[in-house]
Amino acid sequence: MYQLILCVHVLAAICLIGLVLVQQGKGAMVGAAFGSGASQTVFGSRGAGSFMLRLTMTFVVIFFVTSISLNWLTSHSIKREQTGLPSVLQQAAEQSAASAAQKPGAPSPTDLPIPKLGGMKNTLPDNTKK
Repeated sequence: MYQLILCVHVLAAICLIGLVLVQQGKGAMVGAAFGSGASQTVFGSRGAGSFMLRLTMTFVVIFFVTSISLNWLTSHSIKREQTGLPSVLQQAAEQSAASAAQKPGAPSPTDLPIPKLGGMKNTLPDNTKK
């Protein structure tokens, strides 16, 4: 579900960027009024403004809905992880503790002897005495 919404979100963002770049600015019709450009009658008498505006607004709505949906899905999954489902590291630690408890002959880390290091000689020369 998350991947599908993410794909629609990316597609809507790309289409929105393309539509905004294709649209003309508000001052573009001033040049057509003085005869320097042809009128745009492909989309009707009002020009492509209303069609492009409707299409842009459709992609804006899709973009915002998918943004909110992705945010909700992400926050919902984080809450679910915090409230009860253990992480991979927690599961591995529990499994290793359970397997160590099942072995009767295996010593625990607190039962192992600690080696004594007191018998080593200092082989470095002593430069402090004169």
